[in-house]
Amino acid sequence: MVSQLSAVNVSPASPSVSPSGSAKVLRHPFLQAIEGTVQVFTSPHRSFFTNVMVQALRSAEQGRSVLIVQFLRGGINQGPSHPTQMGQNLDWIRCGYAGCITEATRDRTAAAAVTELWQHTRLMIEQASYGLVVLDELSLAIQYDLLPESEVLELLAARPPQLDVVLTGPQMPSAILALADQVTEYRRDFLP
Repeated sequence: MVSQLSAVNVSPASPSVSPSGSAKVLRHPFLQAIEGTVQVFTSPHRSFFTNVMVQALRSAEQGRSVLIVQFLRGGINQGPSHPTQMGQNLDWIRCGYAGCITEATRDRTAAAAVTELWQHTRLMIEQASYGLVVLDELSLAIQYDLLPESEVLELLAARPPQLDVVLTGPQMPSAILALADQVTEYRRDFLP
């Protein structure tokens, strides 16, 4: 059904003419009703949110294009120019840093890698290249002063209307929590 709706979007039944004389594309009423959400998954500690990844895989399986962005986990031959494609609908990108970024290991190289990944992510969101975007450990990237919170808020507010965004990480800033449509907080403590 999603593919049928998007097909209606690209070939409107009858374009109208705006006062300036240019053709205006009409959107199908169902597309106007579908509005993306901002979901936040947070916990008191740094962890991997399995159910977020399941949601991303399920969306990709159903034909929706998905982007997973891991800001603080890198590796060899990573970065925006080396995405991992998992099936035809899921792209997974890590920062172009040789390891895992922590507060103790952040340096200029780490900051440059996160900045490059953030710029790429912003472009993908602004171009509406994906239907679901997962921004993993976003709160830590903000906390480590690798991403400005104000830019994240601007991007979330200006995102395409049908885009779903999932944000993860501990200690999510309160301004982002206030903007979110859904906040899921995991409280379970793990034994040492």
